Amino acid sequence: MSEKSEREDVIVLTDDDGKDHEFMLLRMLEVKGKEYAVLLPVDEEEQEEGPVILRLEKDERGEDVLYTIDDDDEWDAVEEAWDEAVEEFEDLADDEEYDEDEDEDDGSDDEDDDDDDDETGR
Repeated sequence: MSEKSEREDVIVLTDDDGKDHEFMLLRMLEVKGKEYAVLLPVDEEEQEEGPVILRLEKDERGEDVLYTIDDDDEWDAVEEAWDEAVEEFEDLADDEEYDEDEDEDDGSDDEDDDDDDDETGR
């Protein structure tokens, strides 16, 4: 189902028609004791469809194998976990952006103070 790529961070999956698709691993999720891989297609056209989430299991040889999620209840639980992860990321990004804005404001206030000093000849 997958094979090594020239780049270590790219996972190549082969579909039922024998066509290879390259993915970047965005995140691993654990839901109800099972692991899931959230993959983003490398191809920009395929990215428009959004990330692909597959269940990760071990085969009889102990190798990792990715499976589609066919059960609706399982999919709903995984989708909810992914939505929560995205929301946490967005909240973190918003917090960091807010912190950067504060830092920029602090720096601009100092510059204004310096300008005042220059005008008074100090």
